[in-house]
This record gives sequence, structure tokens and C-alpha cells, in this order.
Amino acid sequence: MSLVDSTNVIPEEGLDPKRWRALMVIAIAQLMVILDSSIVNIAIPSAKISLHISSANQQWIVTSYTLAFGSLLLLGGRIADYVGRKKIFIFGLLGFAGASALGGIASTQGLLFGARGLQGAFGALLTPAALSLLNVTFTVPKERAKAFGVYGAISGGGAAIGLILGGVLTEYANWRWCLGVNVPIAIIAALLARPFIKESKATGDRSYDIPGVLTATLGLFSLVYAFTLAAKDGWTDGHTFLFFGLAALFLTVFIAIEMRVKNPLLPMRILAERNRAGSYLGSLFVSSGLFSMFLFLGLYLQVILGYSPIRTGLAFLPFSMGIILFAGLAAKLLPTMGPRPLMIWGLLQSVVGLLLLTRITPATPYFTHVFPSLIIMSTGMALVFIPMASTSLHGIGSHDSGIGSAMLNTSQQIGGSLGTALLNTIAATTTASYLALHGGASKTAQFFALTHGYTETFKVGAGLLLVGAIVLAFTIRIGKESLVETELIASPH
Repeated sequence: MSLVDSTNVIPEEGLDPKRWRALMVIAIAQLMVILDSSIVNIAIPSAKISLHISSANQQWIVTSYTLAFGSLLLLGGRIADYVGRKKIFIFGLLGFAGASALGGIASTQGLLFGARGLQGAFGALLTPAALSLLNVTFTVPKERAKAFGVYGAISGGGAAIGLILGGVLTEYANWRWCLGVNVPIAIIAALLARPFIKESKATGDRSYDIPGVLTATLGLFSLVYAFTLAAKDGWTDGHTFLFFGLAALFLTVFIAIEMRVKNPLLPMRILAERNRAGSYLGSLFVSSGLFSMFLFLGLYLQVILGYSPIRTGLAFLPFSMGIILFAGLAAKLLPTMGPRPLMIWGLLQSVVGLLLLTRITPATPYFTHVFPSLIIMSTGMALVFIPMASTSLHGIGSHDSGIGSAMLNTSQQIGGSLGTALLNTIAATTTASYLALHGGASKTAQFFALTHGYTETFKVGAGLLLVGAIVLAFTIRIGKESLVETELIASPH
């Protein structure tokens, strides 16, 4: 089977001459979305003081975004397919800019939470539209690999860059600029999208599956919210159980509807192809496992080692640079080796990097214990992000490109929520157990207990990455022969 649907492959002389400029615009938009998530994390302490947000409510700065984003992704992908990916891409950019501006001038916590929810909703339109535009714009395998290489480099490295930018803006300007900075970026990308991006949309039946939309949105909302409650109140809390139950009910009904309606929101053919299904499942475990590194290593650097926000962001810079540098290598190797060996090797390498982080203590230096792990993980993950973005859209065809892109983002979002809840719980319980076992309420004892909690999450995170590698090993069957076949189809010769 070829990497792309052969019916959508364009002969070389018919390729869009503006496709590389289109890639630049899509890259700008993706960078903005990735930067936003990490910048806002840096801004939370200052926003909390400025708007008198309680510790119990501070989670809503993040949760209101993730709930809207995670629950609306499937719908956003389908809207992009039907209305037009370029139109929805531009609409998502302008909406994201407006929501960011509203958050930047928010005078109350409620307005900030609402603005973050709007950001999530427009992000759910923007993100799948961007990835599906890549899928339909780049049809020659070598060019497609380069395009996904750029996309993967930004996705993997942008978060750490956001930490640096967030630190600079928070320390030297104002936390509000952490939201306001999105406005000029989004407007520039929207203006450039008009001349450089070619419109594309699904052909054939474009009717909406309203029952599917409602049950999927409610089910995903309940699932993401259940993970949020688990992180805050514990896995055994009654409300946590309630929302997990609601998620199971709505998603079960959703699947039943999708198997019966004429034009489903999520056609079962999307999940029936093993390479795509494996990519979505593998992405869930990878997102869950990688979350431990960003969250708890950031806490270790700031709480234990006393790093400032800027210094913390700079400490993550090697991860960004490793992703960016090795994304080019991954793009070159993808058409010659195929995705499976790259992803498995990259994940196993990342497992080693996370396990090395389990050696940290409150007294270990950054350059001997943290820096090597970041290099090992980043160079490994670069070999995962690019092939996974490609295999998730394997043979998907133009009609379902947006919904396929949305599925990848949904799996990442659910994985991140699962990682938040699971690893936060592990960190809290192991920290408490350490203090109970070793005693002492001194600052030193607390630092050792917290660090022990962080290292335990790194172990579990490594285990999740290993499960992801196993899933991909058994499900991904696209080889370099398939890529060569696709290239022959795409070539006029």
C-alpha cells in the first residue's frame, strides 16, 4: 500500500509551485499553537497574583483550554474537510488571535478562563486543518518527508522555546504578553495564507453527523475532565468515577452511531487501517510518557535547583535543538528506511534518556545529569515525531484528511491528559510515602522527597514510551518499498 492515496497524487509538473511557502505559513501557525501551551505555563504564577486566582482555581487556566481543544478536535477536523481547509485554517488563526487578545486584557479570572476556552475551540479548528493541508499539499514522498520534518521539529522543539520566551516576557514585560504575543503571529500567518496556500476540501457527501458530533464532543469532554479530576481529587473520587462513566457511555454510543449512519463524523475506515490505528494508539502512549519529562523536570529545575523562569527555559533548549537538528536526518531517512525502524529506535533511545533522569538528586549538577538525558531524548524523539505524523495519514485520501489529522491530535491530547493525571498522582503519593518513611520536616528532607517523586514519574514515563514502541512494532507495516512505490506513482517518468 502506498503512503498516500494514489488517486490524489499529482504529477511532478502539476505540483503546487507555492507549496514551500505554504509550508512556511503552516509552520508559523503550528509554532504559535505549541508556543502558547508552554508560554502560558510560565505565566500562571504571575496571572494568579494579578487576578487573585486561588490555588484551587489556577488549574482552569490550563484545563479550560484542554477541555475545549480535546473535545472539539474531531468536529474541527470534519469542518475543515467540508468547508475548506484553507478557509478554516485562516478562520482558526484569526479566532485564536482574538481569543488571545481577550485573555491578554482579561480583568477577571472568569474572563481569562473563558478566553482560554475560546483559544482551545479555535485551536481545534486550526490544528487539524494545518496538518491536513500538509497532507494534501505535499504528495511526492521525499518532499512530504521534508515537510513533515519541519512540522515535527516545530512540534517537538517549540515547547522548550516557549518556556524561554515565556520566561523573558514574564520577567521583563508582563504575563499578559504571554497571550498577546499570539496576536501578531496569527495575523501575519493569516495574511500569508491567502496568497500561498491552495484551497482543498472533501468531495462527495459533505453532510454532518449531528448525533455523532454531540456524543463525541460530550464523550471527549467527559474523558478529559475525568483525567483532570483524577489529577486534582484522586482516582477514587466519586466525581472522577462519574465522568469516566459518562465518557464510556457517550463514546460507546458514539461508536454505535458511527457504525450505522451514512456519513459518519469518524468513519470506521479511519481506524480499520492498521498503520493509522497503530499511530494513534502509539501517539497516546508517547504523549503520556513524554509529559513526565516536561512537567516534572521543569519543577525539579525551579523548585529544587532554584532556577528562574528564563533559566529553566534555557535549560530545555538542548531538547529543542536536538529535535530541530535531527528532524532533518529523520526526513532524509524516512523515504529510505521506512517509518517503523526509525520510530522504534527513537522511542527506545528516549526510554534510556528518561531512565537516566532517575539518577537526579537535590545535589546533582545540570550538565552531568540533566543535559545528557535531554540530548538523548530529543534526538530519539525527532525520529518518532516525523514518521508518526506521516503514518497517521497513511493512505487516508483527500476526503478524510482533516478527520485523520484530528485523530492524531486527539490521541496526543488524551495522552497528555492521562499523563497529567497518572503522573501527578504517582508524584504526590511517592513523595508522601518517602516523607513518612524517612521522617523530618526540614527543607532538605522535603527536597529529597519531592525529587524522589519526580524520579518515580520518570520511571513510569519510560514504561509508557516502551509500551508505545511495542505498539508501533506490532502495528506499523509501511516499509521503504511502499514509499518507493508511491514515488514512482508520483513521478512523471
